Amino acid sequence: MANYSEKTLRVHQSGFDFLNQLKNNNNRDWFNQHKPEFEQEKILMEGFAEGLLAGLRTHDLIETASGKRALYRIYRDVRFSHDKTPYQTYWGGSFTRATKFRRGGYYFHLEQGRSFIGGGFWGPSSADLKLIRDDISFDDGPLRKIINSPSFVSCFGGLKGDQLKTKPKGFDLEHEAIDLLRYKQFLLIRSFSDEQVLSEDFLKEAGQTFLEMRPFFDYMSEILSTDGNG
Repeated sequence: MANYSEKTLRVHQSGFDFLNQLKNNNNRDWFNQHKPEFEQEKILMEGFAEGLLAGLRTHDLIETASGKRALYRIYRDVRFSHDKTPYQTYWGGSFTRATKFRRGGYYFHLEQGRSFIGGGFWGPSSADLKLIRDDISFDDGPLRKIINSPSFVSCFGGLKGDQLKTKPKGFDLEHEAIDLLRYKQFLLIRSFSDEQVLSEDFLKEAGQTFLEMRPFFDYMSEILSTDGNG
């Protein structure tokens, strides 16, 4: 792990405080005046992200090079947005699994009152969606076993993501797995209270949440990376 102290391996109230001030002063003049505070909080968040990465590497192969690389920029791309405020008001980042045979991604979002650990498939391509739906249509048992397991339900509650209101093209509305076939996204999300996020155990809990995603990721990876020849 990079040279991060124990202080940087946890989330601090000061990080939330900075964001809360930014929400009320989301303009370049204020941000430039408080740039030193931002840089200090950013270093702490990079350290926390580095701790998450170290945990991920104990059970998965991760392409993301460092916690610093995982952390999202605070500067918003406003070119195609109606919201022209220049800065993000949360700390967020993601980790990419290595090689095309490991599918799914890990994500964290830290914001007072709205923190969560997430992962999954935010925008599957039409080709990937067809592979997933074809597999579910053939046998929905393996996926149901994963998402109905006590550990999955305890951690994530259930599978989340946008769904079609009716049915996907080419599938029967009366199919026994229509509830799963309707999904357009496949997301795993676990929310955390501010007290949980600020506790000394949060890095461990966040890492355990990522680990709980692995059965789902492994299932999806097999579907999306296996062709007719195996």
